[in-house]
Amino acid sequence: MSKRALISVSDKSNIEDFAKGLVEAGYEIISTGGTLRALVNAGIKAKAVDEITGFPEIMDGRVKTLHPFVHGGLLGKRSNPEHMKQMKENNISPIDVVVVNLYPFKQTLEKDNVSKEEIIENIDIGGPTMLRSAAKNFEDVAVVVDPSDYDSVLEAIQEDKLDKELLQQLAAKVFRHTANYDAMISQYFMGETKEEFPETYTVTYEKVQDLRYGENPHQHAAFYKNPTDKSTSLATAKQLHGKELSYNNIQDASAALEILAEYNDPAAVAVKHMNPCGIGVAETISGAFGRAYDADPISIFGGIVACNREIDVATAEKLSEIFLEIVIAPGFTKDALEVLTRKKNIRLLELELKKSETATKKLTTVSGGVLIQNSDNGTVTLDDLTVATKRKPTDAELENLLFAWRAVKHVKSNAILLAKDNQTIGVGAGQMNRIGSANIAIEQAGEKAKGAVLASDAFFPMPDTVEAAVKAGITAIIQPGGSKRDQDSVDVCDEYGIAMVYTGMRHFKH
Repeated sequence: MSKRALISVSDKSNIEDFAKGLVEAGYEIISTGGTLRALVNAGIKAKAVDEITGFPEIMDGRVKTLHPFVHGGLLGKRSNPEHMKQMKENNISPIDVVVVNLYPFKQTLEKDNVSKEEIIENIDIGGPTMLRSAAKNFEDVAVVVDPSDYDSVLEAIQEDKLDKELLQQLAAKVFRHTANYDAMISQYFMGETKEEFPETYTVTYEKVQDLRYGENPHQHAAFYKNPTDKSTSLATAKQLHGKELSYNNIQDASAALEILAEYNDPAAVAVKHMNPCGIGVAETISGAFGRAYDADPISIFGGIVACNREIDVATAEKLSEIFLEIVIAPGFTKDALEVLTRKKNIRLLELELKKSETATKKLTTVSGGVLIQNSDNGTVTLDDLTVATKRKPTDAELENLLFAWRAVKHVKSNAILLAKDNQTIGVGAGQMNRIGSANIAIEQAGEKAKGAVLASDAFFPMPDTVEAAVKAGITAIIQPGGSKRDQDSVDVCDEYGIAMVYTGMRHFKH
């Protein structure tokens, strides 16, 4: 009896050449629907599945391969005499190779104005079932889900080297593939049913690239993307120049993009070790970067810069004067690229910046589990602020207070940030007590602290931070409020004429 191969694919890339190779190797081809037509039109002899099952395709093709003559041929263990006896008694012939890829569910989701009916119809049932049946019986059945494996599988068949190791690798890929497929369907239905945190939470990611190493050279790492996430993501950036990104590059660049999303006017963000070391907003992107650089010209060295406007030649000239790992922007003029590409190793990333239409989830691994929360998209406006002190902030102070509040949100807790004239001038991050962060920010700002505003990501448990602000010459403070000892800080502010506002919202970032 000749060996048999069942072929049913949505992605028909190179399938004709693979099928011809199987025929030349002595395989009988069984196929379905559009795949059958494509093979026959290419002059490849193939039988329809309904010729094998004796049962027609029904329900618009929803039912065609769900039949014992198919799954018995896939699941029957050749080494099990009882299986082989039952197959013979029921006229079931073995199927030795299965070549299946699935309905394009992800591609359907990505369509504009796609209907729910079309999405549901692109949930494959028979395909995953055949794949799982064949993969379960991998010792007897070669199962191919990825067109990139066609050549190696065909070569193994032709050279009689279709060994257990290769068969198991193919099966493992199948189970990863079907798990990925089902996870995307699960995520879609979670969105439809508005279930934020169901009893189980299944996610899937697809590899973008292997990385040279992780945070440190002794750690292995790779970069994966969420296949259904349409928000601004480094995974969709186009690299125009420079060597490949590292693990730490990706972390820092992602942080820079999150900060950049806070600002609508021309803005530039410089990031170092996941914290902003400089943020500037101005009328031009060149002016914005100038402010981001002046905020901390020491820490920006070796950092990452993200801008929300096209990089022009004036900005490029400023960027080229210092060592930077990455520059991210929605575009670069021809002259700007000419300037920046003179630096061999700088990575230039072009990325469309867009606001996310839906709340995304943040996943943080812990030992033995994962924490899941909504992204911190919390914002405040002038109407949300409560003035806690006798003196109200001036209009200029209010503008800078809101600027500072949007920035401090992205600084590791405990976080204190000083700002003046739409520019950060001091950042204190990640200290074990708030006054420690305040001292760092004030020292960094130096004389610039006079007349500046201060933002704190959480309330003041005691007035020591306000007292430090008084000594530095700070004139206005924004903080969440809510401490039992709020009044102590308010009293210090009132004594020295500092304006303080509450947001009613905190921004812890661990």
